[in-house]
Amino acid sequence: MIVCLFVWQKLTWKTKDVEKCTVRGKNSDECYNYIKVLVPRNDETLFACGTNAFNPTCRNYKMSSLEQDGEEVVGQARCPFESRQSNVGLFAGGDFYSATMTDFLASDAVIYRSLGESSPVLRTVKYDSKWLREPHFLHAIEYGNYIYFFLSEIAVEYTTLGKVVFSRVARVCKNDNGGSPRVLERYWTSFLKARLNCSVPGDSFFYFDVLQSLTNVMQINHRPAVLGVFTTQANSITGSAICAFYMDDIEKAFNGKFKEQRNSELAWTPVPDEMVPKPRPGSCAGDGPAAGYKSSTDFPDETLTFIKSYPLMDEAVPSVNNRPCFTRTTSRYLTQIAVDTAAGPYKNYTVLFLGSENGRVLKILASMHPNSTYSTQVLEDIDVYNSNMCNVRGEDRRILGLELDKDHHALFVAFSSCVIRVPLSRCSDYGDCKKPVSSITCCSLPASITTCCDYSHANQSHLIGHRPRHSIQSSFFSRQL
Repeated sequence: MIVCLFVWQKLTWKTKDVEKCTVRGKNSDECYNYIKVLVPRNDETLFACGTNAFNPTCRNYKMSSLEQDGEEVVGQARCPFESRQSNVGLFAGGDFYSATMTDFLASDAVIYRSLGESSPVLRTVKYDSKWLREPHFLHAIEYGNYIYFFLSEIAVEYTTLGKVVFSRVARVCKNDNGGSPRVLERYWTSFLKARLNCSVPGDSFFYFDVLQSLTNVMQINHRPAVLGVFTTQANSITGSAICAFYMDDIEKAFNGKFKEQRNSELAWTPVPDEMVPKPRPGSCAGDGPAAGYKSSTDFPDETLTFIKSYPLMDEAVPSVNNRPCFTRTTSRYLTQIAVDTAAGPYKNYTVLFLGSENGRVLKILASMHPNSTYSTQVLEDIDVYNSNMCNVRGEDRRILGLELDKDHHALFVAFSSCVIRVPLSRCSDYGDCKKPVSSITCCSLPASITTCCDYSHANQSHLIGHRPRHSIQSSFFSRQL
């Protein structure tokens, strides 16, 4: 059965500042209103922010009618000025947490909290490379007492080797109220960050340092975890890898030693335990080591001064099984990930859907347990790009987003100018399962995985696409309005 995608409701939000934008030296293509934030504020309201011709602006819309609700809100620190700048955002407890650039020149990166009724506005320290250094923000997650931000940035601890990119996870407490009037007032008192280690072990580790995409928290081996797509450095041997990280391993890194550099000529080393003040820097007020403090504004100056100077943790977060669950070293092309942790009739398999920069989706049976009876293998390699639907202004085959719809057994694939719906099972396309489709036969796969093999262009009837009138830009897709 063929299911077509169609426009149910349409919202147009055009900028009125194109002329001002071009006067400031920007090209006309940069002066549209690119939607960079599109998240639910609550069950009834959708929160949207656009670049608005380098004048970022936010609006609330009613989900039921897409009518604007209330006045516009200044988008600075909530939305980037330019469409190519990275950003993330989410609402948690009525507060909006965002990570982006705050200025026209993209020189001030920020992790920011705003729009809460009772929580103060907080941000990261300005122009301090120990906190953020040329970050590329990928994902934000609410988990427990914290908001986690996943990003890649220039590593301050490896400056002698040039500009080396590391992937990080940063954390802030949801109940952070900022520091005292003397130290860190209106700044985070709980900001910490740690490196994510996605590498192949051996005599010499091979690192995949650059985070490209990340999942929300899910269960891996009955433990909360996240999975991410990582690639090698831009000037390195090309390659991509999938690594998973347990949330308790992330917590362990944040409870470990801090990292310091005594002076610019010395290497970075762990901070001695006797130098760490109490309550422990990075703790949430009213909990754990800071249980005796009602608010972060009550923290001693020693704790606040320490966290301002030493936000970086010494130990990196290890990946599950201390190695990637899947690698491709022939090209640096994996860009997105979606995961089904309950695949198969007994819901006991983990299947990865991996988007690439050449329009292909890999379907991977992942071996996540160290004692697994099967090895990771490629189930399908599908070319889902549809030139008839997607080729608007030149061919851009890079996959920008993947969304798994298990209820309707489909995968939605986002490109810069279209969205493609891919059914998860297409066995009718191939006929007899015993007939080889490529180098892999359907019957060579585990019996409990319902799937078919390599997709053939001979039958594209089940790949249904929708092409918007303009390009798309947000956490799943982006749209120029």
